[in-house]
Amino acid sequence: MRLTVTGAARTELGERLGGFVYGTIVVLSVVVAGARDYGHEPGRVAALAAITCVVFWLAHVYAHALGDTVAHEERLSRHRLWTIARREASIVEAAVPPVAALLLGTFGIVAGRTALWLAFVLGLVVLAAQGVVYARVERLAALGTLCVVAANIALGLLLVALKLFLSH
Repeated sequence: MRLTVTGAARTELGERLGGFVYGTIVVLSVVVAGARDYGHEPGRVAALAAITCVVFWLAHVYAHALGDTVAHEERLSRHRLWTIARREASIVEAAVPPVAALLLGTFGIVAGRTALWLAFVLGLVVLAAQGVVYARVERLAALGTLCVVAANIALGLLLVALKLFLSH
């Protein structure tokens, strides 16, 4: 299946895809760090992950709004602010699968440790899916797709490992 995206739709997809990758790596970092400190409290890790992604989303909206004002030499309209906020919402949306997995542990549907592992694996699956989306849009062959997916997963694992190394 070939995915053809052009013009404004391609720009929007690219911007949102960037937010999804960023948000996924952020939430994976929080899940891993949270698991070390709150391994038996998946609800606390879920709250930390969700709050962290919302804070990063607000920071991105603020930073892009300031940059937009300077770049276009005009005051920021409500419409433009809403457009930026909606585009950057992919940072928060990326947290949904891992947070949902953590909530399964919170409500006793799965064991707490299982929920933490499930959240981590779901984050990696989301990174892989984001790599596939990129490869489809760029019309990469199977080897190119495999390389992008591997790079996404490797980058996610590397950044999470670096965060753990530096914070503990």
